[in-house]
Parts: sequence; C-alpha cells; structure tokens
Amino acid sequence: MAAIRVHPGSFLTLHYRLSGPEGDIINTFKDKPATLTLGTGELSPAVEQRLLGLEEGAHATFEIPAGEAFGERNPEMVQWVARRLLNEMGDPLEQYHVGDVVQFPTPDGMSSYAGAVRQVGKDGDGDGKADAVLFDFNHPLAGQPVTFEVKVIGVL
Repeated sequence: MAAIRVHPGSFLTLHYRLSGPEGDIINTFKDKPATLTLGTGELSPAVEQRLLGLEEGAHATFEIPAGEAFGERNPEMVQWVARRLLNEMGDPLEQYHVGDVVQFPTPDGMSSYAGAVRQVGKDGDGDGKADAVLFDFNHPLAGQPVTFEVKVIGVL
C-alpha cells in the first residue's frame, strides 16, 4: 500500500515546533499533537509549503530564511494604544508589562489578533504617551530565520 502524503487541503495530526534565534515560539512535542487543515491559514504559506509531499510518519526539520516564514518586520505595526481604548475593550484594572501578549478583537468581532507589549507609558515621561501602551503587532518571528520541525502523525 502506498504511503499517504500531505497535499493541499490535507487534514493533519502532527507535532511541530517553530523557533527563532530567541528559542521556541510554539512546541507541541511536549504536549498533545495539533490538528489542522492545510490552506486555512493556521500555518504560514511558507511553513505549509514545506509540509507538502511529506509522508505520514515523516519527521523533518526545515531552516526557513529570515522574512520568508512570517514576512519582514513592519515598523508601522508598532503602535501606541490609548489606555482609554484598552479600558473599553477589556479590564480597566489590567496592568500591562513589557513582554505581555494581549488579544484584540477584529473590527467585525469574529476573530482576534495579538500584540506584544513593548513599552508602558508612565506619568512624567513627558512624551505625551503617559496614558498609552506601545504594542508590537508583528508576528514574533517576523524578519527572523525560523526553524520548523515537524512529525506528521496522520494525514486524511
């Protein structure tokens, strides 16, 4: 019987690890495997491309060049968000710290996106940002080389 290979639209059960120069961003090898369908946007196109043609049971590691997996860093995606707006969207008592990842609803309310806290404005900063938080909405691996390790458990 021929081995089952990954193709566009495949439903997969797999373990995977995405890491950059700073270490792992996601690693399912220590937990339950992930299930996903290729082509639905759960993985970046560059990552999905490397899955195509792999056989069920395959274990592979790919080095993806800087910027290919999650695009280049976009400085316009680093933005100050007013506390007033953060309070309207969430808990007014929330304390933000550098490194925190915060989920924001999309305008239609049907999905969300994440931003990482880069700076918290403080009274007396003198830069007009005292009542705001600086978020980076770039993917954490944008503009960086990425290591993608995968073990394909099942293909449907």
